[in-house]
Amino acid sequence: MNLFGKNWINGFLTVAALSCTVQALANEPAKATSATAPNTTNTAAAAASNAAPEKFNWGGVPPVTPMPRPGLFTIPPAGPGYFSLWDLISGNKRETAPVAPYAPFALLPTSAFDIDFRYLEKPGHEKDVFDPFKRIKLADNWMLSFGGQFWYRYMHETDSRLNAGGQDNKYHLFRTRFHADLWYRDQFRLFAEFIDARALGLDLPALATDRNYTDILNLFADVKLGQLKDGPVYLRVGRQELLYGSQRLISPLEWVNTRRTFQGVKAFWRTPTLDLDAFWVRPMTVERNEFDNWDKGRNFMGLFGTYKPMKGQLLDLYYLSLVDNRVLNPFNIQQGNILQGDSVLHTLGGRIAGDYNRFLYEFEGMYQFGRRSHLDISAFAVATGLGYHVPLPMNPQFWIRYDFASGDANSQDGRSNTFNQLFPFGHYYMGFLDQVGRQNIHDFNAQFTLHPQPWFTFIAQYHRFYLANNRDFLYNAGGLGTLRDPTGQSGSHVGDEIDFRFNVHVNRHQDILFGYSKLFAGDFIKAQRPGISPDFFYAQYVIRF
Repeated sequence: MNLFGKNWINGFLTVAALSCTVQALANEPAKATSATAPNTTNTAAAAASNAAPEKFNWGGVPPVTPMPRPGLFTIPPAGPGYFSLWDLISGNKRETAPVAPYAPFALLPTSAFDIDFRYLEKPGHEKDVFDPFKRIKLADNWMLSFGGQFWYRYMHETDSRLNAGGQDNKYHLFRTRFHADLWYRDQFRLFAEFIDARALGLDLPALATDRNYTDILNLFADVKLGQLKDGPVYLRVGRQELLYGSQRLISPLEWVNTRRTFQGVKAFWRTPTLDLDAFWVRPMTVERNEFDNWDKGRNFMGLFGTYKPMKGQLLDLYYLSLVDNRVLNPFNIQQGNILQGDSVLHTLGGRIAGDYNRFLYEFEGMYQFGRRSHLDISAFAVATGLGYHVPLPMNPQFWIRYDFASGDANSQDGRSNTFNQLFPFGHYYMGFLDQVGRQNIHDFNAQFTLHPQPWFTFIAQYHRFYLANNRDFLYNAGGLGTLRDPTGQSGSHVGDEIDFRFNVHVNRHQDILFGYSKLFAGDFIKAQRPGISPDFFYAQYVIRF
C-alpha cells in the first residue's frame, strides 16, 4: 500500500475512534458529587434516575436511501402467486409479495449499505437462515451486521470491440463481496466492504473493469450532525459508492465486475418527502494487483435534491461540477477526442418520474457549460419516455422512449458541444452491448416487460441509433470515442440493437439471468468497420447473504 493509502486509513481510524469516544461521553450519566446531601423528599426522583435507561429503538436505523426509480422502471407483480421458484416447488402460494431486502433480479445497483433489513425489528417477520448475521445487538447501544454477495457470469462475445469480423471473446467473470456494518445507536456508523473481481479465459485483453484483486469497495464513517425538522443530517467520510436519480450521470455501474466507487466527503439529509445531498469526491482508479487509489486529476462535486410529494412521484434537481486536470494525449487533441481531460464542466439538470392511472412517465433534461481544452462548452441531453401498465395477466408493461445527447460539428470553431455523460449506468439505457454512450447520439427505443410468473421476468428492448452530428465520434458506454468520419460522409445511422433478458428468481437470495444482444450495423458502422455485426450471450448466477 502506498504512503497516501496508509495515511488515509490511519486518519480514518483515528476519526472513527474519536467519534466513538465523543458519543460515549455524551451518553454517560453525570456522577453525583460527594458534597450532595441526602434529600428524602427526592427519593422518587432519585429512584427514577437510578433506574436502567430505556433501550434504544433500532427500528429506524440505518436511515437507508431506497434506490430511486430509474428510467424504464417497471411495476412488480402484486399477487397472489408464487414469488420465487422455491415458492413454486414448495407450494407456498402467497397473497402478496414477501417483504425482502433484495430486488428479485440478478443485477442490484443498490449499494450494500442501503439494503434495508429494518423489517427484522418487527415481530412476526418471515424467518431466514441468514438472520443471525444481521442486526446483532452488542449491549444496548451497538449493532453489527454482516453480508455479502457472489456472482459468476459466462460471456460469449462476437465483434464486441468493433474489431476484425469474427473475433470471439469467451470468458468467465467471478465477483465476491463481503461487508461489515457497525452502528452506535443512530449517532455513528462504520461500514467496510471488500471486493474481489476476477476474469478467466479471455481471448482479448482484459478491460479495466474486469479485474480487481482483493480490494476495498467501501470504507467510510457516518457521524450524525443533528436533526433538522423531521429528518437526520449525516456526514459521511471515506470511500463510498454514489447512486443518484436515474443513474444516467452518477451510478455504481452494477453490470461491470468491479463496480464504480469514489472517495471523499458527503453530507446528506433524509426526510419522508425530501432528500438533499452535497458531496466532494474523487473517482477511484482500479489497480488490479495493488490497492486502488483515488484519481488526483479529477474532482467531482455536486448538490442533489429529490422531492417526493406522494407515493410513486418524484422530482430531482441537481448541480454537478467536474474539474478534470488530466493531460490529454496530443493525438486525441488533434483528432478532437477531448472529453477525457483538461476541462471544468458544470451540469444543471432536473427530472420528473412516476406513474398515474397505469401510465408510466419520465422526463430528464441536462445542460452543460464550462471550458474544455480552451473551448467554451455548451451541450445538453434529453431523456423522455411514456409507458403503460396493461391490466392483463402476466403483468405486461411497455415503454416508448427518445434519448438525445448533443455532439460537436466543428472542433475548430472555439466551442465544444459534445455532452459528457460523467459516471453513468449507460449499460442499462443505451443497449447492453455497450457500443453506444450518451454522447453525440439519437436513440429511439422501446421496452416490453412480461412476468409469465411472479418469479420469472422477461425484458425485451429495441434501439435505433443515429449520430447527433455526423462529424463527431461514436462514443461507447465508457464515454470513449471509438469511430469517427471527420468528413461526415459515412452517414449517421449507427445501427439497430435488440436486447433480451430472462431472469429466474430462485429464492430471496439467488437469481439466474440469461441474456442475448445483437447490433445490426447501420451505414455508419458499415463504412467504418465493414463486416462487423456485434452480438453477445451471457448467463449469470448470483447469491446474496
